[in-house]
Amino acid sequence: MIGLDTNVLVRYIVQDDAEQARAAAYLIEGRCTAQAPGYVSVPVLVELVWVLTAAYRYEKPVVAAVIRQVLLTAEFLVEDREAAWAALREFETAGVDFADGLIAHRNHARGCAQTYTFDRRAAAGSRLFSLVA
Repeated sequence: MIGLDTNVLVRYIVQDDAEQARAAAYLIEGRCTAQAPGYVSVPVLVELVWVLTAAYRYEKPVVAAVIRQVLLTAEFLVEDREAAWAALREFETAGVDFADGLIAHRNHARGCAQTYTFDRRAAAGSRLFSLVA
């Protein structure tokens, strides 16, 4: 198994630098298999959403589709896949930021009844958040 950094996934997805896109494709398509997947960590997922949204100005549905494809790809082993799926659902339907959703769902999976926040939007969109009063 090999680990994949955010910039490798971005080059593979965005194809904005021909040389790096070719290198990323060669690596991912040549080395990542269902038997020996490329590892995608939680920080990589969070950075990927941020880069596609902030730097490339991709619309939310496009970013959600990219994350969905990463989660569905058998050639990737995604850290905390179930929490990522839950965060993706809230990102699409409840307006919860993807990173916030991951925080709440990862905390919940580790036994936290609630995650306390000052973020009103996160608290309004997820039953796993409570506002600090």
